[in-house]
Amino acid sequence: MTHAIDTITLPHGRPGTSRTVRIHRFGQPGARPKAYIQAGLHAGELPGMLVAQQLVRHLAALDAAGAVTGEIVLVPMANPIGLDQMLLGTHLGRFDLAAGVNFNRSFADLWEPVAQALRNGRAGPLGPDADANRRLIQQALADAALALTPRTEADALRRLLLLNAVDADLMLDLHCDSEAAMHLYTTPACWPDFADLATRLGCLAALLAESSGGEPFDEACSTPWDRLRALFDTPETPIPVGCHATTVELRGESDVDEGLAAQDAAAIIGHLAWRGVLALPAPTIEVDLTLATPLAAVDRVRTPVGGVALYHVALGDQVTAGQHVATVMDPATGERHLCHAGTDGPVWSRRQCRYAGPGDILLSIAGRKVLVTSGNLLTA
Repeated sequence: MTHAIDTITLPHGRPGTSRTVRIHRFGQPGARPKAYIQAGLHAGELPGMLVAQQLVRHLAALDAAGAVTGEIVLVPMANPIGLDQMLLGTHLGRFDLAAGVNFNRSFADLWEPVAQALRNGRAGPLGPDADANRRLIQQALADAALALTPRTEADALRRLLLLNAVDADLMLDLHCDSEAAMHLYTTPACWPDFADLATRLGCLAALLAESSGGEPFDEACSTPWDRLRALFDTPETPIPVGCHATTVELRGESDVDEGLAAQDAAAIIGHLAWRGVLALPAPTIEVDLTLATPLAAVDRVRTPVGGVALYHVALGDQVTAGQHVATVMDPATGERHLCHAGTDGPVWSRRQCRYAGPGDILLSIAGRKVLVTSGNLLTA
């Protein structure tokens, strides 16, 4: 049995306070493949933390049975700072109240120090063995994360999470949306191998972008590989997709349910087995590659004015461009303003709060035709 638990105190807290992160480790340190899973980076998103506790129980049993062939690092509650943020009885776990920054943004982009270490030979020479190159770069990424010098508690948290994840072969960041169907985000390079996970989870869509903007955690783990391949990948020095990373959106904020969590945990266990991290037979499935769609093709239907939001379509509904999908009513005058879809596709998320301000996003549609050609692709 190798299950170990680390409790790490975050530095740079205010005097008289301290916050800790609890990290579960399964399998032999250094064994491959390595999987890293975390939940609650947006601390108000509870479904992932429930799934993570289901995973702790399953993985502890599998570890005791000797079925963890790789290494698994699991952080069931990744953001004690956000979990502690209450204002007038409301939990605010998405943004750091001290700095106003989204907790899932502004992660360090480590590709430049790694590229420099490869150029000057400090990281070691690349060679003809793709797997050896993967290990060399993973170590260089871990070294670059270790060299970060945080000045705030939130930055110390970002560094700690990167230190544990950036050298993984597989990274799952568990989130949820406001009201949503199951979906995930990843990069085009990572997508084909995540079709297995998306299908097992029952995703409505897989939203792909090489860079979504804002430096979210999943891309801090995966996109350095894209940039390093562009610089160093040759027939003599092949560089693989070294870290398959995804943000998994476990439906909506209110989908906090033991039955759903057990179902989702079982899907993740099946994917870990399929990846070879667990010595289990992975249930055979027929993957659905058609789930993939460009994140830049998402239609964000916004309110023309502030008011009460009335929806005319449900999650999962297929809509067509021009369709009347929502109405915003001015509660003072009763005046109604119509909102229309800008593309064809399924509705995958809706705003949970039925009062919206001018320009707020009401719902999102997974289209196929690119609508956004510049700027960030993620919401705040």
